[in-house]
Amino acid sequence: MGHPRKSRKQYDTPPHPWNAERIKNENKLVSKYGLKSKKEVWKAETMVRRYRRDARHLLGVATEHTPTERKQLLAHLIRLGILAENSKLEDVLNLTVEDVLKRRLQTVVHQKGLSRTAKEARIFVVHGHIAMDGKKVTSPSYMVKRGEEDIIDFYFSSPVAKQFKTEKTAAAKESSD
Repeated sequence: MGHPRKSRKQYDTPPHPWNAERIKNENKLVSKYGLKSKKEVWKAETMVRRYRRDARHLLGVATEHTPTERKQLLAHLIRLGILAENSKLEDVLNLTVEDVLKRRLQTVVHQKGLSRTAKEARIFVVHGHIAMDGKKVTSPSYMVKRGEEDIIDFYFSSPVAKQFKTEKTAAAKESSD
């Protein structure tokens, strides 16, 4: 069990530390999504691995609780936005690490155009310039649920928001001229 104040690792490390192809793929993901370290890639891989393991178990075993657990797993993944609305349990087996990384707050901020790069999006989130429904969120790894993309914006008193909006309006004026 363990001590309640000493939480466990949220990820599994790779089985072999020096696999060149794995390192190359991890480096691409780190640079594409602006991650701090490979530990964040490993957390996403572990999350995908657990979802896939649960799906395989539910597909292979038939008990009285299996239909309920299938619905719960699918509902959870649909609510997170990792799967589409009309997905089946077999679709969980096709999940990739990128499906999980696309739902992080850092990535959604960059995709919405609130930052120029993924690294800048991470800095904005960590420094408290990003808010969800007016509330400051400082965790770049926050998993944005389906429907929450619309409520992500700059924090109302953020100086970055004012600067970013003036840059956008200046760029819009130049492009219209």
